[in-house]
Amino acid sequence: MTRNVQWEVVIGLEPHAQLQTKSKIFSGSSIAFGAEPNVQANAVDIALPGVLPVLNREAVVCAIKFGLAVGATIAPRSVFARKNYFYPDLPKGYQISQFEVPVVSGGGLNIRIGSGDTATEKFVRLTRAHLEEDAGKSLHEDFHGRTGIDLNRAGTPLLEIVTEPDMCSSAEAVAYAKALHALVQWIGICDGNMQEGSFRCDANVSVRRPGEPLGTRREIKNLNSFRFMQQAIDFEVQWQINEIEEGRAIRQATVLFDPATGETRSMRSKEDAHDYRYFPDPDLLPLEIRQDWIAEVRSGLPELPQAMQQRFATEFGLSSYDAAMLTATRATAKFFEEAVAATGKGAGSAKLCANWIMGELAARLNKADMPIEASPVSAAQLAGIIRRIADNTISSKIAKDVFEVLWAGDGKDADAVIEARGWKQITDTGAIEALVDEVLAANQKSVEEFRAGKEKAFNALVGQAMKATRGKANPQQVTDLLKQKLGG
Repeated sequence: MTRNVQWEVVIGLEPHAQLQTKSKIFSGSSIAFGAEPNVQANAVDIALPGVLPVLNREAVVCAIKFGLAVGATIAPRSVFARKNYFYPDLPKGYQISQFEVPVVSGGGLNIRIGSGDTATEKFVRLTRAHLEEDAGKSLHEDFHGRTGIDLNRAGTPLLEIVTEPDMCSSAEAVAYAKALHALVQWIGICDGNMQEGSFRCDANVSVRRPGEPLGTRREIKNLNSFRFMQQAIDFEVQWQINEIEEGRAIRQATVLFDPATGETRSMRSKEDAHDYRYFPDPDLLPLEIRQDWIAEVRSGLPELPQAMQQRFATEFGLSSYDAAMLTATRATAKFFEEAVAATGKGAGSAKLCANWIMGELAARLNKADMPIEASPVSAAQLAGIIRRIADNTISSKIAKDVFEVLWAGDGKDADAVIEARGWKQITDTGAIEALVDEVLAANQKSVEEFRAGKEKAFNALVGQAMKATRGKANPQQVTDLLKQKLGG
């Protein structure tokens, strides 16, 4: 349950995007994934006495890109702070982050909840986005009851993106997380790999009765799957409602989600800002970002998803739903534009391209668990299929057979496959009329049923005609001739 007449749900998210730099935020160590433990941790990362941090310029560029993409304010002067807490995987005993003056403030993101005609849109406000370093990682397996510490991640650059508590269901939270996940990849600041920890979310969840002040929130940490996020929030919401209805108070806490049980469990009491004893880091000068630097970064941004959606609707006459689906990822948008261009028919073929990309191609990619960048059928090959549908060389049914051959890698392009297999559509009116006469003569029962008012009998006759030509007859010509001869 996420919302009913008795309860309202309030959700804010704090995603962490690992920035796509070559080195860490305050040192020159690599951030490449998969290295042996502790081989990518230098003197700065392990906090040897006397070492000093040096800010990675590219991490700041990533933050500026994000701020511009969400319509936020880029602070001309922001400050790094020390966030003090003690964990074995935090070598310095504090994390370098930003507190009072973050690099990005405000802005927001439009999200789409649901699909098709029933989809709704919502604007989720952002509070801030700030730069910080990641901690190391505690390893509990294969250490004979002891814990190992891997500091390869210590100092990895992160952008923590904090929303206002604008979401009121797990569906809205997941829709926002997916939109943000797509955006940070679109603008090239994060690879979005959730399995490797490049994109993960914390969710602040509370419930209240309508009209009451905000309830006490509990923070679900380190959600690295959209499915887990939905399950975790739904469980947490129902747990909080049950607790309050049974007369128990909700205590502020940090909780973890256990995918095996589908439940959240408390990890520790939730700290407030004063518990971390923030103060400006004396080893780092304030970060100053001039307007000419912002202008330089802005000039390098790609066309953003929302602008591209509007262009697709205007330029190609697509529905808002189709435009949104085709701009779900930058790779999908690129594939669509390449396919439309390769048909040589511009806007005239755009809807057909959209239907094939969102239909046949998407289904095969999902089944193979494959991104569109790895599609065995290229945009140019798909365009070849669409050209032959448009000029009536093949029917839509044969087009699917051509697609299957290209998917299997057994053909160079649509024309080669059609020629090699003799799949050209029969469009000669005389040949189709002779075929229709044969079908009518051989299926008198269906003819009588149609004349008696049974519409399904007509479809059966069309099916028999198409079967006789193994799908190569032009379906529209078959339909028209049948209607003409039957007086329909």
